[in-house]
Amino acid sequence: MVVGEAGLGKSTLVNSLFLSDLYKDRTISTASDRINKTTSIEKKSMDIEERGVKLRLTVVDTPGFGDAVNCEDSWRACCNYIDDQFRQYFNDESGLNRKNIQDNRVHCCLYFIPPYGHGLRQIDLELMRRLHSKVNIVPVIAKADTLTAAEVKRLKQRILQDIEENQIQIYQFPECDSDEDEEFKQQDRELKACVPFAVVGSNTVIEVGGCKVRGRQYPWGVVEVENPKHSDFSKLRNMLITTHMQDLKDITEDVHYENFRAQCISQISQASRERGKLKRDSGPALEGVITETDRLLLQKDEEIRRMQDMLTQMQEKLKATASRDSIVNV
Repeated sequence: MVVGEAGLGKSTLVNSLFLSDLYKDRTISTASDRINKTTSIEKKSMDIEERGVKLRLTVVDTPGFGDAVNCEDSWRACCNYIDDQFRQYFNDESGLNRKNIQDNRVHCCLYFIPPYGHGLRQIDLELMRRLHSKVNIVPVIAKADTLTAAEVKRLKQRILQDIEENQIQIYQFPECDSDEDEEFKQQDRELKACVPFAVVGSNTVIEVGGCKVRGRQYPWGVVEVENPKHSDFSKLRNMLITTHMQDLKDITEDVHYENFRAQCISQISQASRERGKLKRDSGPALEGVITETDRLLLQKDEEIRRMQDMLTQMQEKLKATASRDSIVNV
């Protein structure tokens, strides 16, 4: 999922990341259209191949986020969409046919931060607070070529400070194994030092010194998208597609989805107990009506009893994960 206000280059960066043109039919809204603009959801799917591995990728864009005069509820569409995908997966997983379950859960959220501010705005903090327990948030500084190297460094420090002060949990890179070689450890340290990623996107091919590169032409020179001295684009792309894709999926499965699943099981269990109490109190007069109305919930009673132990283990795992994240942040 990519989230950020209009004009930050989200579509350009997505096209640059996956070497595609997902938004060729999109029209740019006028200022009058944005007065009452609400956040909407757009899904684009495509097949990509990286190092011989073929993947089915779904990119969820959120046009309209932060564009209206009143942006109080801009976060709502993003949260609802993520919850809906969790709920659909939970329903499929709880059904009888679980062989061909489609995983449409959101495994990563790229949040675009404007380069012209002095840190995170209130709308940024509000969305991150709403999402950080549901999805892996990766903060991205958009259009980083508008800043000098010193300005990028100061803005990164300020953003990380705001994140820590507001107790927001962004995606934490896993620690390297002790038996990894030194070169890999150095790459891992450089990757962690790049957060939040300062990126530049472009789909234009420019010739520089006899070589063709993707970049942006300015009167004073060329910004090369994939040059690590100009942008963190390459590190972000490698992290998303190659090195940390599986870790993003694992955290979604083991932490965010399990948290949602535990809440659903608790709610179903509570609803079943309440309906069982109502059935006992009401006597035989309402027995047939209640059984027919709540058939699905009553059928799951046996499964819920068997899953109580699993629920306890999940909660302990979540507490352990929270403690680990706190230690990492410290």
